[in-house]
Amino acid sequence: MNRTNILSNSYYIWWKNIDKVILTLIGILIFLGIFFSLVSTSLIASTKLGTNSYYFFLRHLIFIFMGITLILFFSVINESYLYRISFILFFIFFVSLFLVQFFGVEVKGSKRWLDVTLLPRFQPIEFLKPFFVVIISFIITYKNNTYNYLNFFLSFLLISPIIFLLIMQPDIGQTILISLVWLVIIFVSGINFFIFNFFILVAASSLISLIYFIPKFSYIKNRLISFVDASPRGNYQSEKASEAIINGGFFGKGIGEGTLNARVPEAHTDYVISVISEEFGIIFIIFIMLIFLALAFRIFKKVSLEENNCKKLILVGSMFMILLQVVVHVGVNIRLLPTTGMTLPFLSYGGSSILSTSILSGIILNFTKRKIY
Repeated sequence: MNRTNILSNSYYIWWKNIDKVILTLIGILIFLGIFFSLVSTSLIASTKLGTNSYYFFLRHLIFIFMGITLILFFSVINESYLYRISFILFFIFFVSLFLVQFFGVEVKGSKRWLDVTLLPRFQPIEFLKPFFVVIISFIITYKNNTYNYLNFFLSFLLISPIIFLLIMQPDIGQTILISLVWLVIIFVSGINFFIFNFFILVAASSLISLIYFIPKFSYIKNRLISFVDASPRGNYQSEKASEAIINGGFFGKGIGEGTLNARVPEAHTDYVISVISEEFGIIFIIFIMLIFLALAFRIFKKVSLEENNCKKLILVGSMFMILLQVVVHVGVNIRLLPTTGMTLPFLSYGGSSILSTSILSGIILNFTKRKIY
C-alpha cells in the first residue's frame, strides 16, 4: 500500500511539474504519426505481402507504445541518473555502431543495421544520437559549468570516430546531421568565431574530398548531379514525390486516393510528407510544420529561462536534432535538397527512428520541467 502511494505521489509530482504545452505538442505529433500510418500503409502491405492486412500499421503501433514508455521513463527519472544512464547507453550504442562494420546487415549497398539474437533489427546511430547530445553538452560544460578550449577539443575527439564509422557504412545523411548538431552546440556554447569557422572549413573540405576522390562515395556525386539536372533522369523518387505534392493541391485527393506509395519504394519512411500531401493537401503539411515550429519556440523559450549551461546545450542540441531532420526531409521531398534518406520525426515509419525521437522527447520533457524549490 505504501509503495502504491509512493508511485502515485511520484506521478502526481511529474504531472504537476511537466511542461504540458510541450507534452501536448509531442502527443499531437505522435497521434498524427499513428493516423497517417493507418491510412497510408495498408496499400503497402497489400502490395508487398499480398494481403490487405495492417502489418506495417501494427508494427508502427508497437513501436509507438515502446516510444511512449521511453518518453515517460526519460522524463521521470532524476537528472543525475539521466546523466549516468546516458554515459552507459552511449558506450553500448557506440560499440554497436562499431560492430556494424563486421556483423551489420547490408541493404542497398550500405551497412547500417545490426541484427542481435532475440532483438529486432535496429540502426545503432539512431539510438546513439540522443545520448550524443547529452554527452557532448556535458563535456563542453565540464568543470564548474564553464567553457574552455580543451573541452571543445575533447568533444571533437569524441565525434571523430562516430563520423568515421558512419562514413564507412556509408551514411552521409547521418554524418551531416551529427556534424551539424555538434557545430550548433559548440556555436551556442560561445566558441571563438575563427575556431568555429575552422571546424566548418575542415568538415566541408573533408566531405568534398570523400565525394570526389574515393570511389565508394561516388553515389553521392551521382545524387548531386541528378539533383542539379532538371530532367527526371536518375532522380525518379524525388520527381514522383514532387508530383505527388503538386497533384494533392491545397486539400488533397482524399484518404486512400494517393498513388505515391505504389510508385516509390520506402515512401512511408523517406517520402512520408509527400504521401501526406498527396492525400490531405498542402494545408495539412503547413499545419504539421507549425506544430514543429511551436514545439521549437516553446523549448527555446525554456532555454532562455534556464541557468544551467549544460541543460541549455542539451535542450538546444535535442531540438536542433529534430528540426534539422524535419528541414532535410521536407527539403528532399520538394526537391530543394538532394536525396539523403532522412525520416520525418514522429511521423515516418521505422522503429529505430521512432524510439530515437522518443528518447529525445523524454530528455526534453525532463529538462523543461518546472523547478521545485
